[in-house]
Amino acid sequence: MIFPRKIDKELKKQLNSKEIIILTGMRRTGKTITMNSLFDAVPGKNKIFLDLENPLNRKIFEETNYDNIWKNLANFGISNKEKSYIFLDEIQRARQIPSAVKYLHDHFDVKFFLTGSSSYYLKNLFSESLAGRKIIFELFPLDFEEYLIFQEKPKRFFADFREKEKQKNEVAFNIYEKYYDDYLEYGGFPKVVLEKNINQKKKLLNDVFASYFEQDVKTLADFKNIDKLRDLIILLSARAGSKIEITKLSAELGVSRETIYNYLSFLENTYFIFLVKPFSRNTDREISGARKVYFCDTGILNIMEKISSGAIFENAVFKSLKNYGKINYYQRRSGVEIDFILNKKIGFEAKNQGGSFDFKKLDKLSKSIVLEEDYVISKKYSKDRGVILAMDI
Repeated sequence: MIFPRKIDKELKKQLNSKEIIILTGMRRTGKTITMNSLFDAVPGKNKIFLDLENPLNRKIFEETNYDNIWKNLANFGISNKEKSYIFLDEIQRARQIPSAVKYLHDHFDVKFFLTGSSSYYLKNLFSESLAGRKIIFELFPLDFEEYLIFQEKPKRFFADFREKEKQKNEVAFNIYEKYYDDYLEYGGFPKVVLEKNINQKKKLLNDVFASYFEQDVKTLADFKNIDKLRDLIILLSARAGSKIEITKLSAELGVSRETIYNYLSFLENTYFIFLVKPFSRNTDREISGARKVYFCDTGILNIMEKISSGAIFENAVFKSLKNYGKINYYQRRSGVEIDFILNKKIGFEAKNQGGSFDFKKLDKLSKSIVLEEDYVISKKYSKDRGVILAMDI
């Protein structure tokens, strides 16, 4: 059974747009299935879906004269005499393809849909050649709302945070608590979510990491010592939800600060980690401040190291909130902090058991930096004012 993703509706709106559509995101998030669903929605027969991990499919586009690509596509029944739809999966496997896609897009009535596992690849090899011609969509592991759909246990989610606070319900919490605990433990990679056997779930999570390291790291990165990158990932997992200190990481790994920055950039642009900047009304201070690190998925984080339940929960809250916009954190020199600030307007504090005392502290600090709203996000049920349940985000 194919379950819908939130992104499906937005992608279908692009079927008749002129731009090249690129769907990117980490491996095993369901990009191919999503594109196959979109392919099925395209009317007519002048369409083709090609997996570029197959070298024979890559050869179709390996022409000095790009017009000859149509002769190759004719073997599959594709014509340039009418509008055609070309879906190319795993474009990072064919590094010469951007210029060919650009030429065909500019000279023929053809609509391209492309998938790639890395914005690192797209930014370095794809962006300039397709400037002004593309729209990029990103697909991430399932959020909790999607997770419940995959479990065939959907519940209603409210878009407005005030409504989330108002509509919390203890009966619903008791029904869905075990699902949220499972989500925290094993994350949101679709195949992992659908797997019922616990041991197999763990095996699949290890396979996700192995696939990322063997395929993305080794094929996309040009690092002399990828074992150091692996060791950095392990160090970062122990720091999830914390500020990272480049100098300390550099000393522990025995590599330069510049190398650490390069590693972090690669991990972020291949969707493995997220780096969160401090909140400031001054853009320069925000850019220069120490960043916090979060991981792409709590399941992946759980197989990396023995991480505290608090760090796992905070990572899950981050992943949920980032769907609503830009995330920062706030911390004073005294150590007093706000875990998350959304779009420089709303403050959030993540607590295992949040209550009125936590909200009063947060509200006072939020008002001091002129935030419009603030909420405590609680893993456990709380009826107190100002508290939102984590499973409702």
